Amino acid sequence: MDLKTKWQQDAWDSRFNGLDFLTRWRGRQSCLDYGVKVMLYRTPYLVDMVKESGGVVLKLDSIKASNAWKGMDMLVFNSWHWWTHKGRTQPWDYMQEGGTLYKDMDRLVAYYKALTTWARWVNLNVDQSKTKVFFQGISPTHYEGKDWNAPSKSCNGEMQPLSGSLYPAGKPLSAYVVDKVLSRIKKPVYLLDVTTLSQMRKDAHPSTYGGEHSGTDCSHWCLPGLPDTWNQLLYAALVL
Repeated sequence: MDLKTKWQQDAWDSRFNGLDFLTRWRGRQSCLDYGVKVMLYRTPYLVDMVKESGGVVLKLDSIKASNAWKGMDMLVFNSWHWWTHKGRTQPWDYMQEGGTLYKDMDRLVAYYKALTTWARWVNLNVDQSKTKVFFQGISPTHYEGKDWNAPSKSCNGEMQPLSGSLYPAGKPLSAYVVDKVLSRIKKPVYLLDVTTLSQMRKDAHPSTYGGEHSGTDCSHWCLPGLPDTWNQLLYAALVL
């Protein structure tokens, strides 16, 4: 984490304190001498993706893999990045809801269905007296300069963040899906709303310097960088 150069909040500064964080979470399910164990469970769509005879099926109403999440002291979820992938980068062949297979559907509709399945799991399986649940908001991209009133641009060559506190294009539609699902969930889920502050950082992507991606990468983020701010928001939510 970059501890010298960092984003500064307007009204309150909760500088990340690693020792304080680990001490607060000593003995919980998450390192080292503090008895904190951190686990990464990679499931980009949250719902199940199953290999069957006809191909790989993304099951919008099935979330059996969630058994691995039970009993944790803290759960941090996020999902959207992979929902937009198509063609060779799309890891599934069909979507399924109930007994119906779909070759494809509107990705926002599919995302809503999957998040609704996830929300149902949270309602049925999370003991709010033992487990804190967070959902990280949408991580935006900067491929279309028209979104910040610069039609001919992308993140390539950008060296300064946008000024102000409002993004010209407004929130992405996927963020409204998240808001809708969280407004209906019965168990408390804390939204780590990173979307708008990240939209202002058109300068924070690997661009053409990432090494692993051909072309311009305006969807991932440089490290150290913006994700350190996301960590600060999580830290603040835990210590308040």
